[in-house]
Amino acid sequence: MDEVVVTATKIPEKRKDIPNAVIIKDEADIQASGAKSIGELLANEPGIDWRSYGNYGGAAQEIQIRGMRGNGTQVLVNGVDVNSPSLGLADVGKIPLNSIERIEVIKGSGSLLYGSGAMGGVVNILTKRPDRDKVDLKIGAGYGSQDTYRLWAEQGMFAAGDFGYYLTANRAETNGFRSNSDLRQNDVSLNLVLEKNEAFDVRLYGDYLDRTYGMPGVKPPRGTAAYYRNGKKFYDDEAAGLLDYSEDKDGHMVLEVKGKPLPWIGYAVKGYYTHMENHNYNRYAYNGTGNENWVTNEVKGTDGHVDLYPFAGATLLLGGEYKDFNWKNETRPLDSFGRQTGKTTSRAHLYTRGFFTEAQYRPSDVWKFFAGIRREEHSVFGSENLPLFGLIINPWPDAALKVNHGKHFLAPTPNDLYWPADPYTKGNPDLKPETGWHTDVTWEQTFPRNKVFTAVSYFRWDVDDKIQWEPDANGVFSPINLAGYEAQGIEAEIKIGPFYGLTLGLSYTYLDAEEENRAYTRQDYGWPPLFPPDFQYSMVTRRAAYTPDVLFKGDLTYQSDFGLTATATVRYVSDRVVYHTETTVYPDTRTATYTLDSYWTADIMLEQRIKQHYVFSLAISNLADADYDTHMGNFYDSTMQGFWCRYPGAGRSIFVGLTYEF
Repeated sequence: MDEVVVTATKIPEKRKDIPNAVIIKDEADIQASGAKSIGELLANEPGIDWRSYGNYGGAAQEIQIRGMRGNGTQVLVNGVDVNSPSLGLADVGKIPLNSIERIEVIKGSGSLLYGSGAMGGVVNILTKRPDRDKVDLKIGAGYGSQDTYRLWAEQGMFAAGDFGYYLTANRAETNGFRSNSDLRQNDVSLNLVLEKNEAFDVRLYGDYLDRTYGMPGVKPPRGTAAYYRNGKKFYDDEAAGLLDYSEDKDGHMVLEVKGKPLPWIGYAVKGYYTHMENHNYNRYAYNGTGNENWVTNEVKGTDGHVDLYPFAGATLLLGGEYKDFNWKNETRPLDSFGRQTGKTTSRAHLYTRGFFTEAQYRPSDVWKFFAGIRREEHSVFGSENLPLFGLIINPWPDAALKVNHGKHFLAPTPNDLYWPADPYTKGNPDLKPETGWHTDVTWEQTFPRNKVFTAVSYFRWDVDDKIQWEPDANGVFSPINLAGYEAQGIEAEIKIGPFYGLTLGLSYTYLDAEEENRAYTRQDYGWPPLFPPDFQYSMVTRRAAYTPDVLFKGDLTYQSDFGLTATATVRYVSDRVVYHTETTVYPDTRTATYTLDSYWTADIMLEQRIKQHYVFSLAISNLADADYDTHMGNFYDSTMQGFWCRYPGAGRSIFVGLTYEF
């Protein structure tokens, strides 16, 4: 309860003094988990659903909080948004774990302090800083299943007086477990700090990532024969797309200055720059044509706040933020031989301004009140006012009852607004933002000697004007504002230990999520059939797609006196429903429902320190080689016949590593 959290209020506060349910992972937690990505680390924590498009090297990894879609979670690195501006999603698989010092997950509406996208919550990743009087050096290598290897290095120290740095570098390669599922990634990050005193702290952080990866798509129906056209292999029985691959080049830079020069005032201000470029090459089996596409996002921004302490128990936060977005989409059509046949370029410029204030007051050790409001101004859709209210009751020092209620919103992305029209897709510049309210009530308590921690939360949220891509009368997909969706649920956790070197953690989430959506029932039955077809649909309320009702996680960690750390983790995901609009006999078109089955996975991590400076590690993921699916999608064969197929999940994998630490 005395853990310090920064993200919830933008100033350091003890866990018992913030109105949100939180998850905190430090460097020791990360190392003991054996996780290979942030998604794997947080998977099935209370309220957290980790989603990935199957086990291939570059598969996008999304964090979804309390049933919200991935674009409802805002992911920050050192306080700077790393969600893709064009997609609205953050691919947490890109962020290397060895650069991370701490992860703070703040659940509930975060739009007051963080603006668009913080609807389900905020994940703030704080990277490593150098320690005074200590030189850090780690060099390691590892090899595992699917011809996977990793090289990693990190080094940090205070080089001269108050100036220090921390550098990380990584290289990773894998062939993946099926055709066209390879990944090649290089990344580097550098943290420069100048720590003069409490009144003046400067950080300059930058990172760069370059990776290429195949995008195999769904697994085609059993018995699908490999197909070649003009000497190129388009698909086989393992992968629907053998000529679909991508490259990402991402860079971030942030300069932050903060401090507390006087007991009654503190400040923080930062400026940042983001450059994200995605290149995709894709061809279609039925005629050999395709597209080569470049999407570039450039974001320049600044934000800052002042925290004032006018009298005992009172805090006032005043702040603002400005973001400037430049978006560019360049598409070059490809003929049946893969040759470029033209070029179209679309550009857009957007900006947002946000002004926020939050007041908190603790009149006694038992009570604390929060109230705040944000004014968000967007260059396309106008403005939005976002209030938030909170209450904390501390009946005794190691317990807290937390209540908060706030408004959230999500702005349409440049892809939603301006995607260039082609025979299959087009943007919609008339979209409205998604808006709604989020309420949660949380009880947290530690027991004597801090050996047991428990937390339980009830939450409820709703969203209006949900943005979703739907086909028009010509079959062209475009984003529209639908009615909305909502959810309520319970999440609970308990952590026990350490006792005799053993620590047990159990997490459980129950979620009841519904969406309002189109259900297609038929097309026009006249003869000859209408062209374009006359789609018939009705609005229905149904279980939310891809959202499990139950998530469970259990982990048991043993740490010995002779340098051994062993962790066993089990996870359970209940079944999920998927909806697909399909034509079985032309012109009859209906919305069909599919079910992705529930599944269990088990992981084991062993780490042994040898002669103080060496660490040997062994990680086995999906120990029982459980068979499961993560998503569904279309596969079209060479005759243009369509099949609704599944993305297979990760099978068993083994990874062995050796690290030298100085």
